[in-house]
Amino acid sequence: MALHNIPLTSENLRGSFSREYSPAVTISSGDTLCLTTPDIEWGYSTDKDTPRKIFHPAEEESSPKHPVIGPVHIEGAAQGMTVEIHIEKLVPGWYGRNWGGGGTSWQNEAMQINVAEKKQLDWILDSSTGEATTVIAGKNFTVPMNPFLGLIGLQPRGRGVHPTSPPYYTGGNIDCKELTAGSRLFLPVEVLEAGLYVGDGHAAQGDGEVSGTAIECPMDEVVLTIHLHKEQTITQPYALTPAGLISFGFDTDLNIAAANALRDIIRRTAETYKISREEAAALASAVVDLRITQVVNGVKGVHAVLPLHKIKQQ
Repeated sequence: MALHNIPLTSENLRGSFSREYSPAVTISSGDTLCLTTPDIEWGYSTDKDTPRKIFHPAEEESSPKHPVIGPVHIEGAAQGMTVEIHIEKLVPGWYGRNWGGGGTSWQNEAMQINVAEKKQLDWILDSSTGEATTVIAGKNFTVPMNPFLGLIGLQPRGRGVHPTSPPYYTGGNIDCKELTAGSRLFLPVEVLEAGLYVGDGHAAQGDGEVSGTAIECPMDEVVLTIHLHKEQTITQPYALTPAGLISFGFDTDLNIAAANALRDIIRRTAETYKISREEAAALASAVVDLRITQVVNGVKGVHAVLPLHKIKQQ
């Protein structure tokens, strides 16, 4: 088991996914990654007195999106296996930004906001208090922070270049606020050596990510331990988090995304408690939350939360 420190350099950044990219690092199962991620605009500043440094993809890309560290190759990984990412530590940077309005999207039209005018909020992040503060119309607004990485994913199946924006069934831009420190995310492997990408730091986000952005921030420190489960085969992501067991569903149709998440959480509930699926459905109706993860990435996300800590058995 080794510790790999991945420096924040352009050489280690990508703005898309491809099987042709050279690895930022190759690791073994059980190894730990320690890294720093840039903000959503490819910049990073260590403190208020240091100007932001702007980074670029490691090689020319036609339309880079989210800046992500990777790919990280995992020795021995092959299709049909499962990668577990243990999120051990997340320390956001000192600043964050998000936006409302601007551009034509169904949610902007639904919210009846000015699609021609884009408003930016600048946030000051205080990890000592766990709060983020911004100024709107001359007044201070403070919200609690809940740091997580919006994007953790393995290389999707298929050749060619894949955009980072939509979530895939190998993970990616899931944007689930429950994936905080202490969580374990399980992803299916579709290609040799898996190809892990991570980035898109968020200081806080509501379910849905309704404006299209969370409080987008750099992460000063991210610590992840990676395990390869060679005998475990899954077809979609799931996670064990402080909130409970989570199943994910993705689709352009929100109903189908919900059905995919629901089907998996019922199966996992039945397996966890050794009950029938019909009994699991009844139990889930009493305790499982079906939540909209995000609706802004083309492919929508739904996650189902089974709060294991709330269920008592005798």
